[in-house]
Amino acid sequence: MIRRVLVAAALALTALAVIPSVPAQARACKIDYACYTAYYSDASHTTQVGGKSESCSGNVTTWGVRSGYLTFSESPC
Repeated sequence: MIRRVLVAAALALTALAVIPSVPAQARACKIDYACYTAYYSDASHTTQVGGKSESCSGNVTTWGVRSGYLTFSESPC
């Protein structure tokens, strides 16, 4: 019984280690707000590698790549 539990735990840990991580998702932009998300190459936030701009009229513009290192800003319209 204990052996089965250990094998199951080992398989679960292996699966988590093998599955690639996905970039963090920026939170949703509120209605009547303009929002900007900046994506950076690492935790130091020195090199921006992508961005997403959401205007008050609902237009969305993206460029570059998404990463797990981001900042999010919003301002009312």
